[in-house]
Amino acid sequence: MQYIIYPPEKLNATITLPASKSISNRALIIHALAGGGPMPENLSDCDDTEVIVKALNDMPEVIDIKAAGTAMRFMTAFLAVTPGVHTITGTERMLHRPIGVLVDALRYIGAEIEYAGEEGYPPLRITGKRLDGGPLVIAGNVSSQYISALLMIGPVLRGGLELRLTGEIISRPYIDLTLWLMNAYGAEAEWNDIDTITVKPKPYTGRRWLIENDWSAASYWYEMMALSNNRDDELALAGLADGSMQGDSSARYIFSLLGVKTTFDCTEQGLPTTIRLRHTGHRLPRLEYDFVNSPDMAQTFVACCAAMDIKFRFTGLQTLKIKETDRIEALKTEMRKLGYVLHDVEGRELTWKGERCEAQTHPAIDTYDDHRMAMAFAPLAMRHPGLRINNPEVVSKSYPHFWDDLRRAGYTVEEAGQEA
Repeated sequence: MQYIIYPPEKLNATITLPASKSISNRALIIHALAGGGPMPENLSDCDDTEVIVKALNDMPEVIDIKAAGTAMRFMTAFLAVTPGVHTITGTERMLHRPIGVLVDALRYIGAEIEYAGEEGYPPLRITGKRLDGGPLVIAGNVSSQYISALLMIGPVLRGGLELRLTGEIISRPYIDLTLWLMNAYGAEAEWNDIDTITVKPKPYTGRRWLIENDWSAASYWYEMMALSNNRDDELALAGLADGSMQGDSSARYIFSLLGVKTTFDCTEQGLPTTIRLRHTGHRLPRLEYDFVNSPDMAQTFVACCAAMDIKFRFTGLQTLKIKETDRIEALKTEMRKLGYVLHDVEGRELTWKGERCEAQTHPAIDTYDDHRMAMAFAPLAMRHPGLRINNPEVVSKSYPHFWDDLRRAGYTVEEAGQEA
């Protein structure tokens, strides 16, 4: 499938964003470890969350989490402490995403996990049982989802967990989000040093929980506002909170440097409300930013800054190569189709110094089975009307109604035959 996208003459819409995938997935695992209580409210309806819901409800012998990396990491730890024998697997791409660091850590505290295929990669055969826990050391520069997976099982370990992170700690806001939610469910988990987290063996308790909407999804609407040339445009995004624990809530600050102002209808801490995006007319000519704490927004800012002719240097991108695709190479390839020449340094940073090449006449952006490639590039129709997106259905991984929301905002989204 291929979509052809044309921008609206005026960008003025109210959009209800999807629920946070990050919070939904954590809340589901914690709710299961609590042994019941009210189900979390306003769960995300994306693919990644639905596979966790299905796995927890059915607990089949073979659990297929498809392309959901979060589900693979969280469910691996969950199954290790849950009685029963299960094999967890996924898509072909998932079978090439490393998981050895998490498996080694779980084995160290007594988990029984076997590789059912290639060493260091899914599928995994897991025999669940009560684990002792105790001290554990893991590199801080691995995926924060490994760290969150270990932390969430901490309260059900006999001796709790003392997790020390070595070296650079990346995506710290996602770790803090996990700790915040664990404590909300009655656990005692906290940083007790700059590199050490202690989780006491205190069980979770069930409770009611309303999930906030998704700041990662909001970033694409910020991108549209930044790219708009109409100073009278306004976007209203419902269901976001001031002081959110979501790491990607930093979008409001970074986009303020690109001329987008954020106002909250209600500024009560942590209370979901509607935010409004408008132009300020002021922007930086060049942007440097370290995305080590919010790597999922890197594609958005790469696409947006180049289209706005804002030169950039983005660092902290080392985890992008092991996401749904190698996002570093994907960005370089697809931006070249639009006439922008990017450079990377050892897979850790991307720069654009204004270098250009000849753009394709009718560019079609490949999405590489990566939802964020589709959503980061779609707003570029503001500057490249008639932009084509291949395999647009990949957005179901985190934002199933993305294309419907674009149409609601006045975009023309036409289905076309796939180009050869």
